[in-house]
Amino acid sequence: MQTKYIVVLGSLLSGLGKGVVTASISKILDFYDCRSMPMKFDGYLNYDCGTMNPFRHGEVFVLDDKSEVDMDFGTYERFVGADMDGSLSITGGKLFSELIKKERKGDFLGRDVQFIPHLTDLIISKIRDASERLKLDFLIIEVGGTVGDIENSYFIEAMRQLSLAEKTVFVNLTYVPRLSSVGEQKTKPTQIANRNLMQLGIRTDIMVCRAETKLSSEVKQKIALFSNISQDMIIEDPEIDNVYSMPLEFMEQGMDKAIFGKLEIKAPKLNRLKVEAWANATKGMRRHKNKVRIAIVGKYTNLKDSYASVSAAVEHSANWHKINPEIVWIESDLIKDDDSAKSALGNISGMIIPGGFGKRGTEGMIKAIEYARTNGIPCLGICLGMQLMAIEYARNVCGIKDADSSEFNRRAANKIIDLMENQRSLEEKGGNMRLGSWPMSIRENTLAMEAYGSDKAAERHRHRYEFNNAFRTEMEKHGFVFSGISPDGELVEIIEWPNGKGIGTQSHPEFKSRPERPSPLFNVLIKRASDYLKFSA
Repeated sequence: MQTKYIVVLGSLLSGLGKGVVTASISKILDFYDCRSMPMKFDGYLNYDCGTMNPFRHGEVFVLDDKSEVDMDFGTYERFVGADMDGSLSITGGKLFSELIKKERKGDFLGRDVQFIPHLTDLIISKIRDASERLKLDFLIIEVGGTVGDIENSYFIEAMRQLSLAEKTVFVNLTYVPRLSSVGEQKTKPTQIANRNLMQLGIRTDIMVCRAETKLSSEVKQKIALFSNISQDMIIEDPEIDNVYSMPLEFMEQGMDKAIFGKLEIKAPKLNRLKVEAWANATKGMRRHKNKVRIAIVGKYTNLKDSYASVSAAVEHSANWHKINPEIVWIESDLIKDDDSAKSALGNISGMIIPGGFGKRGTEGMIKAIEYARTNGIPCLGICLGMQLMAIEYARNVCGIKDADSSEFNRRAANKIIDLMENQRSLEEKGGNMRLGSWPMSIRENTLAMEAYGSDKAAERHRHRYEFNNAFRTEMEKHGFVFSGISPDGELVEIIEWPNGKGIGTQSHPEFKSRPERPSPLFNVLIKRASDYLKFSA
């Protein structure tokens, strides 16, 4: 089957969940055994997300192939269940960089290079290349930003041109507010936003309406009338506490039939085993009787999207154990001493110290780690969190009082954590950390072995600093466990406390967690947390 295209646009405002809509459509197509993948266009001029601050952009997601991409790719992978390809992440920076290189080589034969046709042609070529290389039945294209933004206007124009040559369905995500002062839902914002889209030459095929409450029949009639679509092409996007139920919610409203109908193709046979498997893996989330309180102690907790994959991995593993997770967000700067640590962590079941960069907030994390270790609270350290677990142990158990990281103090006498040798001569910051999937060997009779059930594993990485092997022997004398090591024996991948309650990994295991296949290390944390302190939901 020749590739068909589904374009997801936001015509009113950002933050409505285009990523979830895109991922849900891809999952629906998977239920029909169709080969589909999402693609994301982002208008910013960064080459990729690698140098972006999580406070401004949310987490940077990393793929197996070392690509640093938008956090929506985490949503895609969690829904689709397949590893994404870095070529499916297209930024304005990548496009302009490639276009200018072509111009410098003389590829345009003296012509003046313009947005139309040169930039739009390049965008369309990326779409077709991905479709052919990945042998896709469907490519679902999410256009980042909102209609009317300057930075995504050339993407929208390229989508219009694509639709002239290829079978394309346009899905418009909008918002229908309910004003408490008048007590009714208002359709005018959606009408105006859709009119703006039509002025750009694009007609909405399927309207997805985000709303706090169910749309009334009168509201649907009005949206249909002024948007030139039938009412059965209006799909409600309700407020729900379990986003993984969205594909099934959309199917109940006929999203699958709408897509196949608009593309004028016969619907393939629905694979009911896949539908049942997804429903069984996701239906119980946040509905179990028992719960655990998991503290996430980090430096970016004021923007929860900074740790989107961490909180998702907690949900996956908790649901796997039939437990309802309550995440307690703790800004590490607020932990100053033993009293503040006890106040913040005195009533939790387990703790996660997530990744991050820079010195700010690290002493608070170290104090939290000390409190967890000395009180037997299950703990998972991720990347920076693992490094801080090593520093805390070196200071408070091994007696290396000035133990530190060269990231925080270049003049530190005892650099438990130090810059990787191949990072020392680098001048540029983008795309040159230790990235992507890396293998490791697992020691027997360890928490890591319990988690993975194998002496080999692989996880994704994103960092520049590593454990300093000069301190490995000394820390082992004091009971510190090095349970995961790179195959060449040079890089420490996983560390553990001798009490079996704490484990830290240099990798980011949250990036590979799926509802049907939770992360092994998060599974161990949730199991230990449940044994430590369980509450009635």
